[in-house]
Amino acid sequence: MPRTSSESIVFVISGPSGSGKTTLWKRLLKEFKDITRSVSVTTRPPRKREKNGRDYTFVSEKKFLEMIRKGEFLEWALVHNHYYGTPKKNIENAKKKGLDIILEIDVQGAMNIKKSGIKAVFIFVAPPSLNVLKNRLKKRGDVSDEEIRSRTEIARKEMSYIWEYDYLIINRDVEYAYNDLKSIITAERLKTFRAIKSLKI
Repeated sequence: MPRTSSESIVFVISGPSGSGKTTLWKRLLKEFKDITRSVSVTTRPPRKREKNGRDYTFVSEKKFLEMIRKGEFLEWALVHNHYYGTPKKNIENAKKKGLDIILEIDVQGAMNIKKSGIKAVFIFVAPPSLNVLKNRLKKRGDVSDEEIRSRTEIARKEMSYIWEYDYLIINRDVEYAYNDLKSIITAERLKTFRAIKSLKI
């Protein structure tokens, strides 16, 4: 779906660890060249195959707190005992280039975005059940049983925020879920107040 106006749309995507949200937005970026992603800053250590600047910008806690003091974050939160934040410059750069932008952030960060007054489209990606979520986390092979229990409980709390979001994607099957995500992108781009800007009468 080609863009209908130069206005940048901010898409906030949240969901429990293991819901498949990362798989979905990565696929979206391969297909839609006019959508970019905000690379979050975090104090947690990188996982296998993660690269600094691509998956996250990894910094020390001291550096992160310094960025907070300087007002460099649009939002930030403490999640799983690590800090995560969205740099303001990511949104500004996307707008300058006329690109839509994806923010993959947890519910705490998403609620902070809402409070900030930033206009955004909020999308929640959920597993069909907590049991399915547990099995997905086990298949990763890099998460301990204790961490699985912790993340499952956190997922239960996160899913209580579903009604705060504009759209809900239940990821039973990645193909169907991806088509749902594309439909949301298309629907938002075709909203009258955006599409009419490219109409020449």
